[in-house]
Amino acid sequence: MNKNSEQKTGVKRLLKILFWLPVVILIVAVVIGALSGVEKGRKRNLRPTIGEQARDFAFVDLEGNEISLSGFYGEKVVFVNIWATWCPSCREELPTLQRLYEKFRGDDFEVLAVSIDAAGGKAVAPYMKKHRYTFPALLDTAGSVQLLYGTTGVPESFIIDKKGKVAFVEIGPGDWTDPKRQALIRGLMEEPDMETGR
Repeated sequence: MNKNSEQKTGVKRLLKILFWLPVVILIVAVVIGALSGVEKGRKRNLRPTIGEQARDFAFVDLEGNEISLSGFYGEKVVFVNIWATWCPSCREELPTLQRLYEKFRGDDFEVLAVSIDAAGGKAVAPYMKKHRYTFPALLDTAGSVQLLYGTTGVPESFIIDKKGKVAFVEIGPGDWTDPKRQALIRGLMEEPDMETGR
């Protein structure tokens, strides 16, 4: 190969690089933009405050039924508990939550215990069975409820009144057999249903 041919080959390579370089830069920019958009979509909200409208969610329970928080608005006080099977503080709190559930479950009260276990039902179902917990457990394997509710750990609990407003916030484990807490829940349960006025 003579010097002229080598120069022509080098020029061709350079032209190819110059042609494809903007295309590659454009593709990289689009991918980075898409990823940053996903990151923005997964931004953690601030924790809701008392009196604020509860943030709706829907997750499946251990039987595969989709349960939404807003499905109880107007009729029930909802105790939302965000927890995980691997959490020591949750292990401390859950027996008191079971007792609360046994005491108040019925027409005007519901528990939605949202598990953030990545293994989902494989971890939660045997755990619930072992400890004889009967309150409804919902599965959030992606942990999206933590971003939605601005939680900083587990457990965290939110009591939602019949109007769908946040009435109480507990960061960390609570003792749900405490008479003052139970009196708060009972008072919320005694408020009339929004639809029937009962």
